[in-house]
Amino acid sequence: MASRGFKVAVAGFGWWGKHIATRLQDHPWLSIAGIIEPATANHPGIVAMGLEPWADFDVALARDDIDAVILTTPNTLHEEQICLVAAAGKHVFCEKPLGLTAESARRSVQACEAAGVQLGIGHERRFEPAMQLLRQQLEAGVLGTVMHAEAAFSHDKLIGVPANDWRTRKDVCPAAGMTAMGIHLSDLMISFFGPVESLHAFTADRSLGWETGDVVTVQMKFEAGMTATFSAVLHTPHFIRMHVFGTEQWTEVLNDSHPDTPDGKVRVLSARSGEDVVQQSFDWEDSVTANLEAFARAAMGEAPYPFTLREMVHNIEVLEAIARSSDTGQTVRLRDI
Repeated sequence: MASRGFKVAVAGFGWWGKHIATRLQDHPWLSIAGIIEPATANHPGIVAMGLEPWADFDVALARDDIDAVILTTPNTLHEEQICLVAAAGKHVFCEKPLGLTAESARRSVQACEAAGVQLGIGHERRFEPAMQLLRQQLEAGVLGTVMHAEAAFSHDKLIGVPANDWRTRKDVCPAAGMTAMGIHLSDLMISFFGPVESLHAFTADRSLGWETGDVVTVQMKFEAGMTATFSAVLHTPHFIRMHVFGTEQWTEVLNDSHPDTPDGKVRVLSARSGEDVVQQSFDWEDSVTANLEAFARAAMGEAPYPFTLREMVHNIEVLEAIARSSDTGQTVRLRDI
């Protein structure tokens, strides 16, 4: 447990803002002081949770007892809001994506470095026990030489979003499911394998009629030499998978439920030549809260945050490259981003 309490304000009361507020409602040392929500129609829902609504950032940034602001706002607002919060001397946790261009992400990181505040990022999948097991296997060399990885993050949670919602727009959510789901997969792969050298991406609109599309597939080559593919589909039953192939062993992780849904198992399968496939199972765990706890501990100087700033920026370089490749039909080298 942290040595002292940590108080936050949450900006945004949409799907994910409500989810974070619910997760932290009974937390023993992470507390929410209030919700920043310009849409006053949402204020009764905030009050119903026993929280105080504020129409803008002014109250939260002026209060000395608020340590940090958690941003669950539309993607195009992230840079401006990160810089605003950092300038006020508050730590800032930003839901993914950190930005929509590499330059935007770099400016956000620079603002936090200049202000001496901790930057957190909403990639909770690093905190799943199964992913931590896979990381341990990779670091210990259990898989041998890594050859290739495959991953998917797909669901139909957003199919009821109105056609004019910001999530459907290409300028706010480029490359179909990338900013909603695929960016979690690229973050995991960067954390496992290091920087991406080049990639080729495709998007399609198969059913939703969204400007940004509803399918994205990506092929990548890493500087370390391994290759990878991943996909995100916005209109299909839940499916989350990570599969890493090594010369000595392959390991596959299959999640029965979404990180926001406390249900189901996470299965880990592994195989070695001439041996039976081995299966382990983990119960669902609240990786969203685990990430917020790690951010708070880092902000309080109690432990390092398990994301480097370079990894955060590189993931947005990858996002920008995917958007560029899907638009042009060309392979993109990351050195050009």
